[in-house]
Amino acid sequence: MPVGTKVDHLLPSVVPVRFVAEDGTAVEAPEGYPAPADEQLVGAYRRMVLGRRFDRQATALTKQGRLAVYPSSRGQEACQIAGVLTLREDDWLFPTYRDSVALVARGVDPVEVLTLLRGGWHCGYDPAATHVAPQCTPLATQTIHAVGMAEALRRKGEDSVVMAFIGDGGTSEGDFHEALNYAAVLRAPVVFFVQNNKYAISVPLAKQTAAPALAYKGIGYGVRSEQVDGNDLVAVLSVLTEAVRHARTGGGPFLVEAHTYRMDAHTNADDASRYREDEEVERWESADPLPRLETYLRTRGLLGTEDITAAHEAAEAFASRLRDEMNVDPETDPLELFDHVFADPTPQLREQRAQLASELEG
Repeated sequence: MPVGTKVDHLLPSVVPVRFVAEDGTAVEAPEGYPAPADEQLVGAYRRMVLGRRFDRQATALTKQGRLAVYPSSRGQEACQIAGVLTLREDDWLFPTYRDSVALVARGVDPVEVLTLLRGGWHCGYDPAATHVAPQCTPLATQTIHAVGMAEALRRKGEDSVVMAFIGDGGTSEGDFHEALNYAAVLRAPVVFFVQNNKYAISVPLAKQTAAPALAYKGIGYGVRSEQVDGNDLVAVLSVLTEAVRHARTGGGPFLVEAHTYRMDAHTNADDASRYREDEEVERWESADPLPRLETYLRTRGLLGTEDITAAHEAAEAFASRLRDEMNVDPETDPLELFDHVFADPTPQLREQRAQLASELEG
């Protein structure tokens, strides 16, 4: 068999898959990717409005001292929402620290989502109940965990799929490449979803890789790959639906790269003006996924003024409830610092715990 025929089915599209242009007008539908159902798109719009409002509220909470830090995903809502909508309840999500909007869309309590970011010692929610792994701060380590979960589910005879979110910076880590290779050899039902927002903190993509696109990194491991316009909700939803179908039906792992942009700084502690120009941000503002989808749905008669107003009112009510709940100081026990460090606490740990307990009593 010629070499070309062995890899052609793995190659991503030459240009990112797209259904909707930046101005909200439809473009020629890509071959091989059916358009999502209208009702699914309208539902996704409502979730994007709520997700954007949640993100703004969480950012405000950092300024009020209610959160220690918050990594905004403003501008990446199409990726966050589409990823969740393609999963069933029994599927698993392995998120990064920037994927709080996805967790909220998944149904995780927003206060629990923000627990880690307000200084809690654990992730705040029950991974077993939500089928959402703890948000991962170390780059790419969650990708190997995702493969392990996917393989475990497959061996149990379940047809669940695992989706691992990862940023462009994480693709430079060894764990990411080990995960791709491991998943391909095992044909594990896992989808690697790369949100390429162009910067790993302050490092631009061009200083990370010379690859024509991050989607091509799957080819060397035998992983089917695709690239998509990450600010086009319709396209992201269509491509991820195919990726999940591929993994669920025994096709093995699938790598999707979404071209998007992090409109805000890396976190509230970062000054993005030190490494990128305002003109660049303004260009990406014009490709904002939220008004883009809104215009598309309006043009097709699927969304009216009343629908838009209702979506924003629901988002405001959601943000108000979140503010009220976050303004309640959590009950904490400083001695929990010593729990779960070791199964059998060391003498030094027992001594330190006793010392803190004595100081608290005094």
